[in-house]
Amino acid sequence: MEAGASGGEPLPRLRRPLRRGAEPRDPPLPQPPWGGGGGTAEESTAVEKKRKPLSRLNIHSAFWILASIAVTYYFDFFKTVKETVQADSWWFASGSCLLAVCLSVAFYCILYLEWYCGIEDYDAQYPALIPITTATFIAAAICFNIALWPVWSFMTPLLLFIQFMGVVMLVSLLG
Repeated sequence: MEAGASGGEPLPRLRRPLRRGAEPRDPPLPQPPWGGGGGTAEESTAVEKKRKPLSRLNIHSAFWILASIAVTYYFDFFKTVKETVQADSWWFASGSCLLAVCLSVAFYCILYLEWYCGIEDYDAQYPALIPITTATFIAAAICFNIALWPVWSFMTPLLLFIQFMGVVMLVSLLG
């Protein structure tokens, strides 16, 4: 018997064919105890997913959309943004420009590269696009937080995050 192996362990038996020069082989998959279902659990899950597509509107997305609507209504979100724009806020203008850059890069990736050119793995061919989009979005979020801080104070990051999640979930319903 080999060193370090006890009689009940399957590991020494699996390693012996490799030492003799035989080809490695996969261990047999365990069969379900209820009798031959004719497939593995992964196959049955894949079949279930093909049969029943997942609903785009679920509790999670409905919560964020409703929370965004509530923030818009109860905090007079659009009125506040309009007043901030009218006050010639440099931070709000900077945030708007950065958000426009972020959305432009995102639309370039989705609409042009993926839909028009058919490049599904655009982040492999153009690796700088996603970090640029992320950086511009973070900078825009910081600018919006600074611009709206005098209005909502410490609630500003929370309110903007809720609005962001509501928009993301709304867009996910469309696509």
